[in-house]
Order: sequence, then C-alpha cells, then structure tokens
Amino acid sequence: MRTPHVVVVMGVAGTGKTTIGPLLAARLGVPYAEGDDFHPAANIAKMSAGTPLDDADRGPWLDAIGAWAHDRAGLGGVVSCSALKRSYRDRLRAAAPGVVFVHLTGDRALIEDRMSHRQGHFMPTALLDSQFATLQPLEADEAGVAVDVAGAPEEIAERAVTALWEFDPASS
Repeated sequence: MRTPHVVVVMGVAGTGKTTIGPLLAARLGVPYAEGDDFHPAANIAKMSAGTPLDDADRGPWLDAIGAWAHDRAGLGGVVSCSALKRSYRDRLRAAAPGVVFVHLTGDRALIEDRMSHRQGHFMPTALLDSQFATLQPLEADEAGVAVDVAGAPEEIAERAVTALWEFDPASS
C-alpha cells in the first residue's frame, strides 16, 4: 500500500506515536519523521522539568512539522505529533491541507502503564493528566481515523493501515 497523503500520527503521550509511526510508514512505503525532533531545546527542557507546554511553546514546533508535511505533499509521509487540540490540527492543515490524522486512542490506565515502563524519554508520566485535559478528539469534519492502542505494535499499525484504507480506498 502506498499513499500520497501525509499522515500525522496523533494522540496523548504514551499512546505509541514513536513506535507506530515508523511501522505505519513502512507499511505505506513512505518516510517517517519523529515529531519530537522538531521541538526546540527549550520545549524539551520545559517538559523534562514536568512543566506542560503552552500554545506559545507549541507554535514553532507545529510550524516546523507543518513545513515538513507541506514539503511531502503529493509524495506521502508519516510524522508523529500529539496534535491534541483542534487549533493545532488546523494549523497543520493550513500548512499542508492534505494531511490525514491517525488518532491513537486508548484507556488511560494502559497508557500510564506504558509510559511508566519506557526509558530515555523526556515526557514524565506526571504530565499525562494535562495531556488528557488538553485532548480534543478528531471531529467529524476532520480527515482522519481513530485507532485503539490495545495490543502489540504490529497489530495497531495494521489496524491503522486498514482504517486509512477504509477512510480513503483510493490510497491503496
């Protein structure tokens, strides 16, 4: 399966964006970009200290991801980005109108458990509540699909491919 779409893998911290994104990109035959790599150092320092980012912090980050997605328009790609608020997704769509979202969703307890077992990541489990408080799920008029994160990464990626195919059969 190949897609000309740029797919944004979104969701709260701990849903597996960094794990599922590359698997999804491989299945779609397109490049993957890690959204965390677009953060300025100040954002990473702030989150590492347990302080949630505000909208002003997220602006340059979203613009950098939007620029990458714009450059991949018509070529396809997968990028991870929490994209928790509608306004963030609108900002990404303004830069790259054809983006499609894969919203990784799941039970809070499962996500917290996964976060507590990962190593080497700057986002502490303590910020999970702020992530859920900020989350505005995809709305009916937004191009995208929701995919449950229960199960093994390969199963989740396969569910995402299937959901994208059902969403846009022309992309297969």
